[in-house]
Amino acid sequence: MVGVSHDDGDRFSAAPRRGVEGAPLSRYTGRMRIGIVGLSRGLYMAESAHRIGIEVIALCDRDSERMGAARAEFPEARATADWSELLDAGLDGVVLANDFDAHAALAIAFLDHGIHVLSETAACASAEEGLRLIAAAERSTATYSFAENYVFHPHTRILRESVDSGELGAITLVEADYLHSLSPDDTAALIGDPAHWRGRIPPTAYCTHTVSPLLDLTGAWPVEVSAFPVGPGDNRPAAVVLAIRLSDGTLALTRHGFLAGETGSHWSWVSVRGSHGLAESDRATGEDAWSVRVRLEGWARADGQAHEQIRIPGPYLVNNEPIDRMAEGTVVVLEGFRATVEHGAPPLIPVRPAVAASLVGVAGAESLLTGSGPVHVPDVSAQAPCFRR
Repeated sequence: MVGVSHDDGDRFSAAPRRGVEGAPLSRYTGRMRIGIVGLSRGLYMAESAHRIGIEVIALCDRDSERMGAARAEFPEARATADWSELLDAGLDGVVLANDFDAHAALAIAFLDHGIHVLSETAACASAEEGLRLIAAAERSTATYSFAENYVFHPHTRILRESVDSGELGAITLVEADYLHSLSPDDTAALIGDPAHWRGRIPPTAYCTHTVSPLLDLTGAWPVEVSAFPVGPGDNRPAAVVLAIRLSDGTLALTRHGFLAGETGSHWSWVSVRGSHGLAESDRATGEDAWSVRVRLEGWARADGQAHEQIRIPGPYLVNNEPIDRMAEGTVVVLEGFRATVEHGAPPLIPVRPAVAASLVGVAGAESLLTGSGPVHVPDVSAQAPCFRR
């Protein structure tokens, strides 16, 4: 059953999963060479890339403090405050970790120069921008990959195995939370700062950490969304709930933003309900936060007995060493990017699913403005599967 080994009673631990070992030769330069744009999240991406054998040869950020910290770790990398200088820097690929609402224009420019793109969320900030991004990716000799690491975290990996096994039956309802517990003052300072991208984006925009895993688990596309503010008053809500109708008829419910009571773990909870049972991640701290509870109803089992298990993901190994749980999704994304660039593997999350997930936030913003009425999500599917399954 879903490739797990027996541990103790109704707790099961999966075998270790191995990442890429060593650094396979690139067809370009002997080792894949990348640049990093945006050195807050981007420095973490650079460190992870270096760990798996990708060469970081260029750094870009307008902030001198962030640039100084990055140069201390990558002293031989070219450093610049102007991203356009990287277009002719001899890159195989670029990681876009700049402001949340400023990825698409850079992605289009790099794609038009034949440079492979790995973009952080969001893929786009409007439907028009999303269509331009799709056109650029599909005319380019290079590829576009979406760096949505929550699709590949340990708990979503176990959920994926449960869904793929068929044990849950037909999927009917999927849910996901991405929530932070901050004080009201800290929350207001963050989302109320017009100089920070969190102060610029609509409260529905930062949705792909919840939406993308649900699209991956169902293989469906978003069709319609209604967005509901959480909390009283007319001010910008600190959290929102999205009700999303998917193309296969499944209902998806997501919650993201800032709410009290969340555990200090990885901020993510995911649940899948099917006609035969339920699989959901554990709201817990520490290692337990990565576990998944699976309940299968007795009437759907040959023995007639309801059965519950706690499934524990095995370690993810890079060069035979387990990596930190929180790093797993990022490492998988980077390994997938390298496989795409070096060996022509399909992107783990290509451009159309990236745009589709991002447009849920765009349509959700319109729904908020119209009193939470349902808003159509533009269809960017082109009759393709939502995720590589």
